Amino acid sequence: FVGFPLHPAGKPADERAAHLFEVTCPMLFLQGTRDELAALPLLQPLVRQLGAHATLALFDDADHAFHVRASSGRTHAQTRDALAAAMASWLRARL
Repeated sequence: FVGFPLHPAGKPADERAAHLFEVTCPMLFLQGTRDELAALPLLQPLVRQLGAHATLALFDDADHAFHVRASSGRTHAQTRDALAAAMASWLRARL
């Protein structure tokens, strides 16, 4: 999931994730730490509850579209490259 929309912006809840407990294949959650559609205090425990077949990769200072602030010292392109690298690494570990 690239920016899993756990809840509407400003309305933290985890009901949208109920179906994930029925998923049996490996899941990768790529999430920005500033994503207003997935509060980390809800998402992190959720991924832990999903167990070993769920992995959470966080991208510091990234929002829902994985844009980072200029003050982060990184560009949007660098963040996209990091996303691609995280996906590739996760896939290689499972193939």
